[in-house]
Amino acid sequence: MITTDHRPNLVAVAVFGEFTLADYKEFEELVNYKIQFEGPVSLLFDLREMAGFTLDVAWEEIRFSRKHAHDFRRIAVLTQDQWLTWSAWISQLFVDAEVLVFDDEAGARAWLETTEEPAR
Repeated sequence: MITTDHRPNLVAVAVFGEFTLADYKEFEELVNYKIQFEGPVSLLFDLREMAGFTLDVAWEEIRFSRKHAHDFRRIAVLTQDQWLTWSAWISQLFVDAEVLVFDDEAGARAWLETTEEPAR
């Protein structure tokens, strides 16, 4: 299950339990809408309560990231899980955006809201 929140040029997603393909499709629909009408967006993924994800989500994430390689400004991942930290690092191969992992939400949101251009 996911919850989503969005503001201009920002999409925040929190995952609870298993991250399913239906959840990912909901996320994709919102991000596609934001990109179409606002341009590049920043993403906040709160994965602290995620219990796992299905293989089809992993595949869809790679496909979606490659399709939108230049549509993300910054991506913040909230997690304390080392595997997810490593996965976030790998995702940088598919997108032209800064990707950082945080363990506190305030720090992640502050970084996403800075107006300086991300290092590329």
